[in-house]
Amino acid sequence: MKIIILGAGQVGSSIAEHLSHENNDITVVDTDVERLLDMQSRLDIRTIHGHASHPSVLIRAGANDADMVVALTNSDEVNMVACQVCYSIFNTPTKIARIREAEYASHPEMFEHEHVPIDFHISPEQLVTRHIQGLIEYAGALQVMDFAGGLAQLVTIKVKKNGPLVDQQLREFGSLLPENVGARVAAIFRKNKSVFPDGDTVLKVGDIVFLLAARKNIHKIMTSWDKADKNSYKIILAGGGNIGFNLAKALEREHSVKIIEYNKERSKYIAEELTKALVIRGDCTSEELLNEENINHTDIFCALTNDDQANLLSSLIAKKMGAKKVLTLINKQNYAQLVEKDIIDIAISPQHITMGGILAHVRGDYTARVHSLRSGAAEAIEVEVSGDSTSSKVVGKLVRNINLPPGCTIGGIIRNNQVLMAHRNEVIEPKDHLIMFVTDKRNINDLKRLFEVDASFL
Repeated sequence: MKIIILGAGQVGSSIAEHLSHENNDITVVDTDVERLLDMQSRLDIRTIHGHASHPSVLIRAGANDADMVVALTNSDEVNMVACQVCYSIFNTPTKIARIREAEYASHPEMFEHEHVPIDFHISPEQLVTRHIQGLIEYAGALQVMDFAGGLAQLVTIKVKKNGPLVDQQLREFGSLLPENVGARVAAIFRKNKSVFPDGDTVLKVGDIVFLLAARKNIHKIMTSWDKADKNSYKIILAGGGNIGFNLAKALEREHSVKIIEYNKERSKYIAEELTKALVIRGDCTSEELLNEENINHTDIFCALTNDDQANLLSSLIAKKMGAKKVLTLINKQNYAQLVEKDIIDIAISPQHITMGGILAHVRGDYTARVHSLRSGAAEAIEVEVSGDSTSSKVVGKLVRNINLPPGCTIGGIIRNNQVLMAHRNEVIEPKDHLIMFVTDKRNINDLKRLFEVDASFL
């Protein structure tokens, strides 16, 4: 597939790297020469220097015969104009744009072909806000991922010392679940290495476990394992930008929420818009301020400013002063790797969250949802099964007989709005949605070929 990526920032470069390893013809456009040179030295891609929405630049990038344009510049307006140019002049089949401003994203009727012709628009702020909501809803989770429109969820948890999962064999996993509740361990990472989850596998302290279940059952499972889990929390949000503000609106009904914002005008605006949350104007890195707001009695502290250093510093101070759980928004990948220790509980990468939303659209019809995991090293994918037993390599087969690429496992099946665990003797049917875990992304293309419909296949 011939794909033009507009913008060589962190999301654009990550998408380019992913797609260049999947046998795509990639061209990246940006105004920053140094970024382009760095990408070209590392990846098998073309780069074009210039303004992303200018027709002459898009012509040099190959827009005349491109299959797709993915507009990921820092400007919503440039992204929208670029998609309009690709539609009006080049008739590009698929146009994807990152739209950050809530004023635009909240009016999806704009993005229709008679207006601004964007086939899929991605709002990083909305994706990150929903992600953090999931982490707060399930206090013991490191990551929460939705599939099949929210029918199923994949939850990442860490096996704790003296917890219910320690030294448990997976074949006995069902005995750890509440009555009449189904769940499946889709994958395990131990010391950053993948461990295949078969019946003989024994869970150890420190293991990172990916648990798949129907959304309606996740809370029952999590509360049965963690008796300290509760329905209402004392939460402090550092940063009143789009993410902090929207998160406060979503949480203030059920929880006690305080939001710290430094800017005078912004703090005044969000105080007028929020109904129950308390808005505090001040510096989130001030120990004096955090002490005044009883940080030592805070259940969850979320650092959500646009400044990585402020997020890191405020999180470290909050944890030191007694906050029970700390979530930190980190844009720079090298910072994220530094903080994923015992001091800060969860580092949240907007790039990886946004990347998953984009990959689902880029990879084609067989992929319904993609979540980037383990700093991009693994993926959880929702695959839609097409064809029938005469044209598909999987329809009519038992799960155990499907020739999956190495590092790929089937965790669950969505069928007729029901969530089924993918046991070995389950038969795959047409239109099933399979929740798959991919620990070796070099085999993504083999996975795609497995689910392609072939009229000549026997």
